Amino acid sequence: MIKAIIVEDEQLGLQNLKNMLATHCPDVQIIGDAGSIKDGLALLQDSNIEPDVAFLDISLPDGLVFQLLNQIKPINFEVIFVTAYEEYAIKACEYSSIGYVVKPIDPDNLKEALARIRPKEEGSETEKRLEIFNNYYNNPNAFTKMSISALDGIYFVSIRDIVRFEAEDNYTHIFLISGERITASKTIKSYEDLLRPFNFYRVHKRHVINLNYMRKFVKGDGGYLVMDDDIKIEVSRRRRPAFMEQLKRLQNVF
Repeated sequence: MIKAIIVEDEQLGLQNLKNMLATHCPDVQIIGDAGSIKDGLALLQDSNIEPDVAFLDISLPDGLVFQLLNQIKPINFEVIFVTAYEEYAIKACEYSSIGYVVKPIDPDNLKEALARIRPKEEGSETEKRLEIFNNYYNNPNAFTKMSISALDGIYFVSIRDIVRFEAEDNYTHIFLISGERITASKTIKSYEDLLRPFNFYRVHKRHVINLNYMRKFVKGDGGYLVMDDDIKIEVSRRRRPAFMEQLKRLQNVF
């Protein structure tokens, strides 16, 4: 069983989440709940309460839930944020590999968030991921680092060190300037959406590249790129016109 606590100030929302977990996630056992930072702190300081995961509403009557998290370190459980749609919060979750569900809660999204929970013995490194979350949430314009939940663990990577992404079925291989390769169980589309603001571009159904690491674009043979790691990347015929426009914009910048 997965032991869970819930920190949610709205009674209707609390009961709804409990009902959904009972119906759709029978392996989850709720061992406590609270409706404020103060009560949540008392709950988590109880030595008998050792959750595997905490469902946390971001906005509580006595402040933001981060004030609670800052008082209970070390954090040795997973976090799933429960939030109304808020762009910065959701983006921060994606960059930091923190689970989240958006109100009104969809059962499939709830199950997906729970499926990402790592056993404690694998080392979830929740505190490091929360640090990345806070960095983006509090200052998105200065954001530089992201968390990647890979098949063999959790990696903390500077965005500027990522050269490219390559899709393989529902997995994505991530290639770093150091030559290291990370394989994540996440689609390339999710990385495309996530990193578009950081100068990444989808040139092929299998490839997203960091435009900063392009060395050369070869117009013949259908068009392909040579990257700084010497790999040739095909530019698909369908995406080529838009990509050429992107190149023009880059030339105007420089």
